[in-house]
Amino acid sequence: MRVEVSVEPADDELRSLLNWLRREPEIRRTATLEMRERAPREGEMGAAADVLQLITDNGWNAANFALALAAWKRTRPRASRVTVRRNDLADALTDCSEEQIERIIRLLQEGQGDSQRGTES
Repeated sequence: MRVEVSVEPADDELRSLLNWLRREPEIRRTATLEMRERAPREGEMGAAADVLQLITDNGWNAANFALALAAWKRTRPRASRVTVRRNDLADALTDCSEEQIERIIRLLQEGQGDSQRGTES
């Protein structure tokens, strides 16, 4: 499974997130993490800002990832918007509420027995 995570504003935040996730043993064991330039989406011109790409195997735990993402976001000194995208599904994590975290988990579990879809916030 391939997942993209973007952070607005991006500056050094995406690199901070990458380092945070690499320190999580469960994520490090079940996912490959790398920074990439996101291909432009329909209607966009040129390459967009960097994204964090995760490639995971079947043994990964979406809830652990979503909780690690929320924990990182809570440490940030300024407000940021974190968008998680899987295929054509996307959702944003802005205030780390339980509802947002649950939506991210459902988005990541899509196609793995969970039929609910995330929505762009």
